[in-house]
Amino acid sequence: MSPVQRPLRLSQSMLTTLRDDPADAETPGHRLLVRAGYVRRSSAGVWTWLPLGKKVLDNVARVVREEMDAIGDQEVLLPALLPREPYEASGRWTEYGDLLFRLRDRKGAEYLLGPTHEEVFTLTAKDQCASYKDLPVTLYQIQTKYRDEARPRSGVLRGREFLMKDAYSFDLDDEGLAESYRRHREAYLRIFERLGLDHRVVSAVSGAMGGSASEEFLAPAEAGEDTFADCPRCDYAANTEAVTTVVDAAVPVAHGPLEELDTPDTPTIDTLAAHLSVPASAVLKNVLVKIDGEIVAIGVPGDREVDLGRIAERLAPAEVELVTADDFASHPDLVRGYVGPQKLPVPYWADPRVAPGTAWITGANRPGTHARNVVCGRDFTVDRYLDAVVVEPGDPCPRCGTGLRLGRAIEIGHIFQLGRKYTDVFGFDVLGPEGKPVRVTMGCYGIGVSRAVAALAEQTHDAHGLCWPREIAPADVHIVVAGKAVQAELADALTARLAAAGVRVLLDDRAGVSAGVKFADAELIGVPSLLTVGRGAPDGRVELKDRRTGEREELSADGAVERILALR
Repeated sequence: MSPVQRPLRLSQSMLTTLRDDPADAETPGHRLLVRAGYVRRSSAGVWTWLPLGKKVLDNVARVVREEMDAIGDQEVLLPALLPREPYEASGRWTEYGDLLFRLRDRKGAEYLLGPTHEEVFTLTAKDQCASYKDLPVTLYQIQTKYRDEARPRSGVLRGREFLMKDAYSFDLDDEGLAESYRRHREAYLRIFERLGLDHRVVSAVSGAMGGSASEEFLAPAEAGEDTFADCPRCDYAANTEAVTTVVDAAVPVAHGPLEELDTPDTPTIDTLAAHLSVPASAVLKNVLVKIDGEIVAIGVPGDREVDLGRIAERLAPAEVELVTADDFASHPDLVRGYVGPQKLPVPYWADPRVAPGTAWITGANRPGTHARNVVCGRDFTVDRYLDAVVVEPGDPCPRCGTGLRLGRAIEIGHIFQLGRKYTDVFGFDVLGPEGKPVRVTMGCYGIGVSRAVAALAEQTHDAHGLCWPREIAPADVHIVVAGKAVQAELADALTARLAAAGVRVLLDDRAGVSAGVKFADAELIGVPSLLTVGRGAPDGRVELKDRRTGEREELSADGAVERILALR
């Protein structure tokens, strides 16, 4: 039997809704969470969760916790205030750069506010596990994280303080890690199904996290910061940063000799293509970047844009940035606007489309001069290939060759097979079955709890307000008293019956508030079932409305109770 629920009476609640959109709201979900009284901005990227918002946040955390517990994970709570030393050992004290909130105590010791906890989880498990008999073990926590985002945006979608579930598995061998990864992947599918989130599982780049396998769970939404690609023909799906390029081998062609061309005032692809009356795709664009301070040239077809974010993810934790005018000034052998790969004094990398045997028009490394018939493998060599261009709709699927589709999405979860990156750093060994030390291997499994709330707001809202899935809504039913004594009396009786049966009730019993305002607030707040006690109250009749579909039904009071109980 469900426990008795204490109803939430709006006449006794701290709830202020807004008729107008907040001036700084950037997305529909951001706008509605503020207008409906779920959150309020405290400072840039920092938010207060008000009573209704806290209920939704707790409901998401409850679902996550139940599914983690169901697969045998053990919950802990690690400190958010962390010493510098473990992050210094892993290198991330430096790698995180300006993203870290750093501070000193009164004795001068350095600390940080945890952005993520791989180091501390590893040390905790090392302290507790000494033998193979202690493994496998998976620990998790639901805790506030801190990252000093340069541009926090979209309300709780990207903040400087956010609630996250992070779990870490510790296994004796790679087979055990693969099994832990599988269990968490399946648990994540159950979690997002229960939360009512439309989601996609896509291949991802491990980046600075390292490891041998990585998948993201994305919630498609226009407000999303991630772009993913999927194939309409096969089941391929990947974050665009992880899309791989498959290039057919170049058909052997007898290219003419390299020919230098007088091309004054053509430092850009467009001006060169126009001057020579050739398509931009015939030109080899050479972009100069600095990777941890070292200048590298990256070649891509002239009709494609370089994706610095994609390159940075591939090379993480290395820092990637474009060269500056000062860099050109200090390297006179790099001629701005006329760089070519032939006899270049810096390493030369290229997108796979710059394949051996392909011929290009490109810079001749002299002002006002380009070269034609510059053949990859004959006139220049590529030191390293990497996917470097912005993925576009219609690019071939790496599996079947069909044109890819692109969509925007919110990252709501990410799982990694970390391997031994952190156990190597901290020397985490256990005594193995043969009596010899064995290095432990790890998996990492994260879910953005507060971000899931934002994603649901973005995915499920309509023109009138929020539309929460029942599992995580702040209440099961929103009862609106549209009248006076008779209506209030019936609404109180219905509230008591439903609460006694374990139904979560939000009762709008505010005096002096018009029915029109109450209805508008009910639509805005987004509880899945709306029960109006109005003109039919003297005859014991009420109206039940489905918030998402808008379907209405007139029922007796008893029939309404039965229907609401059946919906749970």
